[in-house]
This record gives sequence, C-alpha cells and structure tokens, in this order.
Amino acid sequence: MSTRRIGELALICKTSAVDFCQTGRSSACLKCRRNRPWLEREVTASGSAMLPGVGVFGTGSTARVLVPLLKAEGFEVHALWGRSEEEACCLAKELGIPFHTSRSDDVLLHQDVDLVCIYIPPSMTRQIAVKALGIGKNVVCEKAATAVDAFKMVTAARYYPQLLSIMGNTLRFLPAFVAMRKLLVEGYVGELQVCDVRVYGPSLLDQSYGWTCEELMGGGGLHTVGSTIIDLLSYLTGSRAHRVHGLLRTFVPQNDLIRGIRHVTSDDFCFFQMLMGGTSSSGVCCTVTLNFNMPGSFVHEVMVVGSAGRLVARGTELYGQRNGSKGEELLLGDSGWVGPEVKEMPLPRLHGLSSMVKALRQCFQAHEERRSWARGPVAMAPTFEDGLYVQTVVEAVKRSSSNGEWECVEIMSQEPDPNHNLCEALQRNKN
Repeated sequence: MSTRRIGELALICKTSAVDFCQTGRSSACLKCRRNRPWLEREVTASGSAMLPGVGVFGTGSTARVLVPLLKAEGFEVHALWGRSEEEACCLAKELGIPFHTSRSDDVLLHQDVDLVCIYIPPSMTRQIAVKALGIGKNVVCEKAATAVDAFKMVTAARYYPQLLSIMGNTLRFLPAFVAMRKLLVEGYVGELQVCDVRVYGPSLLDQSYGWTCEELMGGGGLHTVGSTIIDLLSYLTGSRAHRVHGLLRTFVPQNDLIRGIRHVTSDDFCFFQMLMGGTSSSGVCCTVTLNFNMPGSFVHEVMVVGSAGRLVARGTELYGQRNGSKGEELLLGDSGWVGPEVKEMPLPRLHGLSSMVKALRQCFQAHEERRSWARGPVAMAPTFEDGLYVQTVVEAVKRSSSNGEWECVEIMSQEPDPNHNLCEALQRNKN
C-alpha cells in the first residue's frame, strides 16, 4: 500500500501512519476503506502523463498569483483553504476554484489533491506541512516560524523520502540567479571573496494588525525577506554560514492603522554579516542590508565579487564585469512579465514563482502516476533541511542583535526537550 493511502487511512481512523504501516490491517481501517473507495482509487491516463491535483493553503498575494500560474501550466487546482470561510469563498470564486474551506483536513483529505502548496503565516506552516506529508501528499511550502518547527518538518520529510517536500524560495528559480550560479561554477569571478546584498522597499506590514507585526510569529524583514537571501547565498556559493553578526531595528512601532495598545515588534530594518565556508581567516564574507522604510521603487541587488571579476543581479537582470574590462556587460536581460500584475509582489519573486511552477510541471509530467515525480527539474529547490539551516541562521542573527556578539550557527540534530527548563527549575529548587 502506498504512503499516501496509509497516511489517509491513518488520519481518518485516528491512528498513526507508523502503527498502521506495522500492522498492515485493522477492522476499523478496512471499514474506512469500504466507506471511502476513493482511497483505493488509481488515476492513470492511457498514453499520457498526469499532473497532480493541487490544494492551496492561503488567500494572500502569493496565492492570487500562484493559482493562475498553476492553471497555465496544466495543473488543476481543486481546493482552497482560507483562515475564514468568507476569505476562502471570495478568492475561490475569483480564481474559479471549485472547493473552498476553512478546515485544513478538508483540503488534505480531498480525493483529487495530491500536491499541497502552503502559503500561510509561518506559525501555521509546520502543522499543515507535517500532516500533509503524513497522509502522503507532496508539499511545497513557505518557511516555518522557528527552528524547532523547521526541525519537525525535516523529520517528517525524512520519514517519507519518496514524497516531494521543498521550500518555496522562488529566488533560486529566477533565471538571473540560475545563470549567476552557473557562471560562478565556471569561474567567471575567479575565487569568490565577497557577497553584498541590498533589498529596499516599502513597509511589509498588512493593513491591519496581524502576524506581520509580530516578531515571534515570523513577521519582519529578516524572517520574511532575509531568510530567502540567506538561502540564496547558500545556493550561489555552495557553502553555509558558520558565524553571523547582526542588527535589527523597528523604526515604525505604530502607524495610522496600528495604534493604541498595539505595537509592532517585527523589524523593518536589518543589517547582518555572515562568514561562509572555510575558517575565520578564509571563506566568503557576506553583508546583507534590508530596509523596508523606503516608499517608491523596489530595490533588489545581489553582487558577488571574486579575484577575477564580479557579477551583479539587479532585479531580474544579470550584469558582469571582469578585471581589466572598461565596464559592465549585460549577461541576461529582463524577459518581461506577461502574467497578472501584483503590486505587492516584487518582480524577482514573481518571475521566480513562474519558473518554479514550470519546474514543478516538468518534474511531474514525466510520470503516468500523478503522485510520482522526478528530482531533476526541481534539483535546485531548497529542501526542508535547507529550511532548517536558514531558520537557524535567522535565530542566530536575532541573538547577535540582542547581545552585540558574533554568534555561531549550530544546526540542531535532535528536537529539544520541551520540559528542559521546567526540569532545571525543579532541580534548582531541590538544591
């Protein structure tokens, strides 16, 4: 029996997938199978490839762009989840999605959904992603809120390695960064020495008080945008940070819409440094500046400098200059955007999202069974392990901002005991 069927039967019968897999049968589960024949349904297309049906979690700007992109590539979006029935109903009607709900299990157990795309507040991501994998769904999701949540997602992904489980950092799929990585591997800049990133733009806060205002819920420039930059630099350099130093500030704790007893705790300015690969005296030095107090045009610039030259991605275009040349040369221009306009989403992310959806189609279309997939087209995508690394760096930068010290990046290898602090307090009382 497939992982998906085991997981679905386990969830319906209120038992664990591990126990069901070990027993292989139970009267309760057999009853569920008789009552729900769709659990045993095989969907194949004679002589043609099948794309998995999609369920989308989220009603924000990403979902509004993602659904049309999925449909344009041949995916059928069967279900939409929103935090309220009203939100889900409104967007489902707008985008032509046949089923909507505010109950997560209704999407996860939908008979036509085999791929789940999760674009919801970070504090909710872990719960949905882990449950989706547990019942045999392929998963594309955004970042978690904490390193502990990210570790739980890694554990679930390791238990079901045959399922697709990737993070939705679309910058890795942006053609400019794909070309930049290729040129770095080919030695365009020589030995890589420095990476410098600047991202400037308007406020990231929602129109009303919500998770974007709360640092503990995953709001702020570091968590929302900085995490994608941390992952991107790891992808470009092929190495990971081992020490970081950072500074976070909240320059606008209140505004016309968020006032009174409400205060913003998430950062709107962030500057951090990373030492990647090698030792303290070698490796790549990275600096990242994020400023979301700048109305007007959005600035997204990533520059890598080496012993023989430099590469710089400005928006969706890639430029390069070798040592001794008179000026920059345009290596990859902007191909233009023909999809729906979304003012809230910067062009680099928009183009990257489109490229990611194309890669998803390629990885699924090579198989007649709609739940099967090929690794090749999405090999560049960040895994859940990458997500854990990124969240670990984010938390190290936050600690550095609090204590003013350089912080080591130590990725957790086991989940911490939730009762650890309580046990320590009890032990001190005994003494």
